[in-house]
Amino acid sequence: MSDLLFRVVLVEPEIPNNTGNIGRTCIGAASELHLVGQLGFEITDKRLKRAGLDYWQHLKWCQHKSVDSWLETVEDKSRIHLFTTKTKNTIYNKEFRKGDWLVFGKETKGLSADILSMFPDQHVTLPMYGPIRSLNLANAVSIGLYEAIRQVDFT
Repeated sequence: MSDLLFRVVLVEPEIPNNTGNIGRTCIGAASELHLVGQLGFEITDKRLKRAGLDYWQHLKWCQHKSVDSWLETVEDKSRIHLFTTKTKNTIYNKEFRKGDWLVFGKETKGLSADILSMFPDQHVTLPMYGPIRSLNLANAVSIGLYEAIRQVDFT
């Protein structure tokens, strides 16, 4: 897909509504969605489809059995960005390029320490100023994805 902007990766997402919303956002952002590992729902879940509305058939997506099988598809691993609350490096200090992989963890735990340790210099976070631990996954993906789009000059 030559018009592809980014690849959004969800590792073990648990909530179908979030994944449906993220799928819809990916369509609007000319980006792929990659689902990795055990999902907390069935792809046929009506809540997933409802959140994605009637756009789901337009989504370019792929499901990978494991992190290792997903990593086999990544040609340039330096273009992986791991979103986590466990860093001070904000998305505003990171340079994004077309085709980058924006990786998010499950709603309840984020990315595992094992995944984070694979790419220790590729962590980014969304700044949060209030007394919360994290943002909703669908919101976090939207913020990260649209900052990346802003950087590649949305036209």
